Amino acid sequence: MGAPHHLSRRTLVAGGGALAGLALLPGCAATGTISPAIASAPCLPKVKARAGRVIRQLVGLRPYRPSGFVVRRELLGDKHIIHNYGHGGGGITLSWGSSRLAVDLSLQEQYGPVAVLGAGIMGLTTARLLQEAGRKVTIYTSQLTPHTTSNIAGGQWYPSSVFRHAAATPAFLDQFVRAAAYSYQRFQIMTGEEYGVRWLTNYDLSRRKPRMGRIDSLVASMLPDMRTLSGDESPFGAPYARRWQGMYIEPSRFLRALQRDILIAGGKIEVRHFDDKAQLAALSEGTIFNCTGLGAAKLFGDTELTPVRGQLEILVPQPEIDYAYVAYNGAYMFPRSDGLVLGGTHDEGATDLTPDPRASQSILNRHRMIADNMRCA
Repeated sequence: MGAPHHLSRRTLVAGGGALAGLALLPGCAATGTISPAIASAPCLPKVKARAGRVIRQLVGLRPYRPSGFVVRRELLGDKHIIHNYGHGGGGITLSWGSSRLAVDLSLQEQYGPVAVLGAGIMGLTTARLLQEAGRKVTIYTSQLTPHTTSNIAGGQWYPSSVFRHAAATPAFLDQFVRAAAYSYQRFQIMTGEEYGVRWLTNYDLSRRKPRMGRIDSLVASMLPDMRTLSGDESPFGAPYARRWQGMYIEPSRFLRALQRDILIAGGKIEVRHFDDKAQLAALSEGTIFNCTGLGAAKLFGDTELTPVRGQLEILVPQPEIDYAYVAYNGAYMFPRSDGLVLGGTHDEGATDLTPDPRASQSILNRHRMIADNMRCA
């Protein structure tokens, strides 16, 4: 889903230049006596985390594999199956790069029309890259945007909750870095209103002194301007904060535009559900890309695939908020044009797609606590 996560699973690095160039917002000028700590901290608008501002609730299941996502080839009779699934909470982040690796596998030997299973972020990026390589593509899917799991993602560019460190092999880590690097470059050339991709200042709030985590080390070159803020520079009440610049992708806009591009380029989309491999063997295409996410558990017998439930509270947009944060209490906030995204939950093995009122209240309470502790009113 791209974004839902806990800080126990990752420590983001943060950055940014000196804050001296940031002007205080109207109404934040110092009056009377004010401490130096507050005087030098930037004044950020607060999230209005109230139940009355919730406009919708989203629940999705991330396709998580402890050993990491799959990009590999297998034979099904005379068909070549190229797998590209199991990206956990890093689907949007890794989409272009993982799909690039998958497409490169097929280009080594195979020619002619190809089939892509799934119309989420992996299916669409795979299809578009195949078209760029000159292949004729048909997407087979049981769900179209806006009803795919990818539509429920938060959309932060960061490979969160993708694998378990103890289960990752050196070969997988190399695959992981290559996928992240290509995606990072590809999304950069798509920034703007058309695809819903933009840069945003990120704050990572923690109770302990920030340190470079394993994932951070692997993708350090893709986390620009990272810097730990001193106590008098942070606008938040957390003991420690980091600041960095990152990309955000608005899923509904991005997926809609990408699907449009595929159709304009001559691609076809057929709504169709597959129950077993025998139905796949009946397809006319000789090469089939499996981008089914959690569906691969049943269709291809992947017993390692584990659903991880995530719930989001979407609030009325606050256009004045031009920053994002991830906090020590598991809360994260991403501002988008379609609403202010508040998370988060991370329930491994849970499959209920019904919004949980207790989770909703917990999310709102955690974000309200962050707002209440901010230094500038």
